[in-house]
Amino acid sequence: MQINPETDLVVERLLKAPPALVWRCWADPKLLCQWYMPKPWTLVDAEIELRPGGRFYLLAQSPDGQQFPNEGAILLAEPHTRLVFTDLMTRDYAPVEKVSADFGPAFTAVMTFEPEGTGTRYRTIARHMSVADARANAEGGWTEGSAVATDQLDALSQELPQ
Repeated sequence: MQINPETDLVVERLLKAPPALVWRCWADPKLLCQWYMPKPWTLVDAEIELRPGGRFYLLAQSPDGQQFPNEGAILLAEPHTRLVFTDLMTRDYAPVEKVSADFGPAFTAVMTFEPEGTGTRYRTIARHMSVADARANAEGGWTEGSAVATDQLDALSQELPQ
């Protein structure tokens, strides 16, 4: 995949757990709620239908208790290899209305999980429609927040039994 540095935000890391365990942290909503949001934010609910057109729903909560629902659709789910979703659509590719103007710009997310040694070369990419959307998401802290969440993912995936 070719990265456009103007519209794509990228976080890449070598995680210590193998791809199957990292994938499990994405695929299981209970596990996703444990690591997805950089603390002190939390993810209080999630629904993931791992099929093209499946629902990808998140309910994030700010430290002061404000909740932010985010509807999305799975575009591609290749177990232990690649997960792609967008918040431009919801279940069965129905267009989604933006929940609130302050939630942030819409994007398509691409996660890849490649075996490397005993771990996983993990890459998450947020693809935006415009340079302005990418800048707004970057200024909102996407890269820093994703880096913290990736650290949380790394820690949780190492705790899971193989």
